[in-house]
Amino acid sequence: MNVRRRLAASRINTAGTAALAATALAIGTLSACSSDSNAAEGESGGGKLDVVASFYPLQFLAEEIGGDHVSVTSLTEPGQEPHDLEISAQQTAQLQEADTVLYLKGLQPSVDEAVGQSEVKTKVDAATLTKLEDLGTEEGHEHGEGEEEPAGEEEHALDPHVWLDPVKYAEIAEGVGKALEKEDPDNAADYKKNTADLVKKLDDLNTAYEDGLKNTKTKVFFTNHAAFGYLAERYGLTMEAIAGLEPDSEPSAARVKELQQEAKADGVTTVFYETLVSDKTAKTLAADAGLKTDVLDPLEGITDKSKGDDYFQVMQANLTALEKALGTK
Repeated sequence: MNVRRRLAASRINTAGTAALAATALAIGTLSACSSDSNAAEGESGGGKLDVVASFYPLQFLAEEIGGDHVSVTSLTEPGQEPHDLEISAQQTAQLQEADTVLYLKGLQPSVDEAVGQSEVKTKVDAATLTKLEDLGTEEGHEHGEGEEEPAGEEEHALDPHVWLDPVKYAEIAEGVGKALEKEDPDNAADYKKNTADLVKKLDDLNTAYEDGLKNTKTKVFFTNHAAFGYLAERYGLTMEAIAGLEPDSEPSAARVKELQQEAKADGVTTVFYETLVSDKTAKTLAADAGLKTDVLDPLEGITDKSKGDDYFQVMQANLTALEKALGTK
């Protein structure tokens, strides 16, 4: 009798344990389904669009146009020279997980390679949203007089610094806006409005530059590297760069002598340098030629040394510096 009771109790306990296990399994399954559903909802519409930008000018566009609908990260850290960027393994993984990547082909080779190998759904190359030009900024800067032009020079002659021309930057903004609209149609109306507002501000900036640089004593300005070719072309100025398109390239002795002579001939008063690269060459040239120095920011990144907190503030500071150096009448 005692044996039968123990067997019955054992059967009851076993059945109870099985029932509890089945209940727990059911709850776990429901929880997993709910979690998967929430994750899918976050990816499809409940969460923000994950945008990776290669450097500051494209980060700024994504933030201004995307607003609250996007989460934006930049591959180039504040204070880092974007031309020198080497993509890390962590950044490559981050790139792979993005919904959209914004980059400028030809500016950062390591980014170009990483984007090309990634499976990101939406890849937006800013170079395709406006027209890049060969402004001749490499001639005489990267190689001395009498030296042969390096093979393949034509392939690298297109100037990537289009964001410093407000008109071309507006064209890129419109392209980025359309890309975000297509990627996230539920918020297309907001992207369209934000793009229109940004383009209007860029139009106003263009007008300010036109008015501010219309009448000046000289049209020639010296810069550390050839980043301001589009800006000069847009407003009828002549940029003379100590170095070429790459900020770390070294000028020849002949080039330095040429600039000293030109400063006297064209009434140049100022040699501009920038915040993210060494100012040594610019200040040496200025000292030898009896010229002043000032900052003209190519806006490749915002740091504590920048004369402003965003694109528009720094571009306004650049305009003020140019007006002073060129002698606005």
